[in-house]
Amino acid sequence: MPGITREEVAHLARLSRLELKDEELDHFAGQLDVIIGAVARVADVATEDVPPTSHPLPLTNVMRSDEVHPSLTPQEALSGAPAQEQQRFKVPQILGEE
Repeated sequence: MPGITREEVAHLARLSRLELKDEELDHFAGQLDVIIGAVARVADVATEDVPPTSHPLPLTNVMRSDEVHPSLTPQEALSGAPAQEQQRFKVPQILGEE
């Protein structure tokens, strides 16, 4: 597989709207070549008998089950409110809407 050329790096830089100096083009060409080689090695390792996974270890739900428990009545919840209206907290209007 041929390596990444500095012209290809310059093209990618233009598409990404990056301004690179000549020495950066050579440097990044080598780095991109190494990255592409590493990705190719990973593709070689994957076999058809290994199913695709999103996580290396199985995930389990760690949340508790949803159970109904007694809670405050509306009167108890509103007992310390400075103002209330229709079983709701009444707050000052801030948006100028009704």
